[in-house]
Amino acid sequence: MDAVLERANDGSELKVIPDDARGDTVADTAVRKPSREEAEEAVRTLIRWAGDDPTREGLLDTPKRVTKAYKEFFKGYEDDPAEILSRTFQEVAGYDDMVVLRGIKVESHCEHHMVPVLGTAHVAYMPNGSVVGISKLARIVEAYAKRLQTQETMTAQIADAIEKYLDPKGVAVVIDATHSCMSCRGVKHSDVYTITRQFRGCFKEADQERRFWDLVRG
Repeated sequence: MDAVLERANDGSELKVIPDDARGDTVADTAVRKPSREEAEEAVRTLIRWAGDDPTREGLLDTPKRVTKAYKEFFKGYEDDPAEILSRTFQEVAGYDDMVVLRGIKVESHCEHHMVPVLGTAHVAYMPNGSVVGISKLARIVEAYAKRLQTQETMTAQIADAIEKYLDPKGVAVVIDATHSCMSCRGVKHSDVYTITRQFRGCFKEADQERRFWDLVRG
């Protein structure tokens, strides 16, 4: 059985947490979270490593700004997908066709270089007797995007959550994004888009997949 190590709140003890006992929030399984002061000192270390002086006027408040920004960039670790998708509605006047959200903004960070991944997500599901508020689908995308990610993992996680908590007849997730780790460093190709997709259930059928793409493309 896969497991992770979890440190006690005081940082003094490690214990093994099996996968099947873990929650959906990654923060549940993280080793002790550093204090804000420790995080700010780490930023000062990086500034010195880059070759600058963290005590000069223009950089004095940079550690505070960076830690504040990181809290926003990675707020998805605090989100609980089960809670986001917990409220559904059955009074839909017999509606039984697909629900599609296209053009959901994706702002994530590559887990390999910690630089931005920016793009668009298209999400659909086929209701199985009940529907969820459409804003919740956008929130699920954000919950997984606001973490250190690979695009492939993020796409699968979004589909997994919708499939698990809504129990629909099918799920479709497509993400189209650019990666700063490819445009700003390394090969430096700025006009390359990465497309990942997950089709589950009825969306694996050719006619439903075609209808999905027709709606996404408008």
